[in-house]
Amino acid sequence: MSFFKQDTNLEKISNKILNEIWEQFPTLGQEQIALTCLVYDNEIKGFSYRGDELIYPASLVKLFYLVAVYHWLETGKLANSPELNRAITDMIIDSSNDATSLIIDMLTCTTSGPELDSNSLENWTYQRNSINRYFQSFNWPELAQINVNQKTWCDGPYGRERTFVGEFYTNRNMLTTNSVARLFHNIISKIAVSPSASETMLNLLKRNPKPITNCDENQINGFLGQSLPENSQICSKAGWTSKVRHDAAYIKTPDKLPYLLVVFTEGEINSQNREILPTISQLFYHYL
Repeated sequence: MSFFKQDTNLEKISNKILNEIWEQFPTLGQEQIALTCLVYDNEIKGFSYRGDELIYPASLVKLFYLVAVYHWLETGKLANSPELNRAITDMIIDSSNDATSLIIDMLTCTTSGPELDSNSLENWTYQRNSINRYFQSFNWPELAQINVNQKTWCDGPYGRERTFVGEFYTNRNMLTTNSVARLFHNIISKIAVSPSASETMLNLLKRNPKPITNCDENQINGFLGQSLPENSQICSKAGWTSKVRHDAAYIKTPDKLPYLLVVFTEGEINSQNREILPTISQLFYHYL
């Protein structure tokens, strides 16, 4: 049972857009894309394509760490500090992996380091899975199979982190477009945590559709916000690696209903192609 109403008109629009994308970008296979779109009318209308497929989420996992941080703060499990606030800002605005590593250590009371003996690793693993247990406690179907217990590495894990992720990376972070849409929707609706904390998170996620710098790290160029009108309001979190390019964006434009779009693409060639996500965004803006 999805948290949004499946909309037949939005399904037709999404399928039309997907067919246009596959024709324009033949390197993008039908199993190399997943998306979820929600339109905020009198009721939430939605459609997803491969929305329950588990895919490596790149930096979109940081949305989950962001919500967890504010829940930990509000329940007294985490103490506020200037250093924590700096890490939150750097994790979301600059997508810093170093800041993310610090936040995960603070949330789970774990640290990286050399390999551990079996008993110590078992205790360490239990602590590291505390973020998963938090999201599983909501009993949302979209979060049943996801994994958000790994740090975001540049070069790969070592020591206890390497043991934990598994020989073939079987315990790596995995998300679906539906799970990201569910979490983002709850931030937008100010029910993920308190309304004031939700507003703080939305402020961190605000993006300028016409950034000054032309690089991936600004989370607009090569992503969903790039092709929107200059007077659009965008809250988004993007991520990319050599094999994936993703974005989740809540978009308000002067002439459209507000909508939330989450898109995952896979494949090394597709990850390097900075036109796919902006084109998808432009088509949704046009057809919605």
